[in-house]
Amino acid sequence: MEPKRVVPSARQRVRVAVTADIVAEARRQLAEVGAGALSLRAVARELGMASSAMYRYFTSRDELLTALIIEAYDSLGEVAEAAASDRGRAFVRWQSVCRAVRRWALDHPHEYVLLYGSPVPGYQAPEVTLAPASRVTLVLAGILVDAHRNGELDPTDGPPLPRATAAEVRPIAHLVLPGIPLPTAAQGLLAWAQLNGQVSFELFGRYAGIVSDPEALYELAVVTMARQIGIGPARSGRRPGPSPNAV
Repeated sequence: MEPKRVVPSARQRVRVAVTADIVAEARRQLAEVGAGALSLRAVARELGMASSAMYRYFTSRDELLTALIIEAYDSLGEVAEAAASDRGRAFVRWQSVCRAVRRWALDHPHEYVLLYGSPVPGYQAPEVTLAPASRVTLVLAGILVDAHRNGELDPTDGPPLPRATAAEVRPIAHLVLPGIPLPTAAQGLLAWAQLNGQVSFELFGRYAGIVSDPEALYELAVVTMARQIGIGPARSGRRPGPSPNAV
């Protein structure tokens, strides 16, 4: 017997539609004034709503910011997950995801700044943002785990991990990188930071007068980071031996 289909009431449909309008207007204003200057009153004014009516949907500016953050993280996560869905080798999937993240950032610069730019004064992201924020990280971690399982992971020798770094990386590796050598997990964390740094430099104009083709530099960084982790095109296909630092 098929489960009974639940049809939203007219009130529920109206609430969903109005909430979507509020978020869309807030996203538009985000591009104009930035997250720090976003206000419920301004959004209500542009939508022709009374300020008091706005509070039926969002109780504060911070709640509205949270909705924007979750929406942006989910949008970026969907793009990364789609880019990683191909069944190719680890490096090809890594390259595809890195390119997709950069393209999303260039297409959604204000949302990217909201996620990875300067913190919004007075705003503390709630726990509900953690799962959406983890989507891209989990995609990249999944590529490394698959590479390890398929014998494509060939970690390079790097400097020994400082004790403090090892202590911080170990629980992350246990959680999302099972079986990956601890130094490789640390290199993956560094690569993710470098990836965001490259995108941020391009978006914030830090390359002006220095780099005329940031895409070419980014492509070099993607390959360099992949080799740093051990999935680069020149290193794939060799099955590594057991590591005493595996987690």
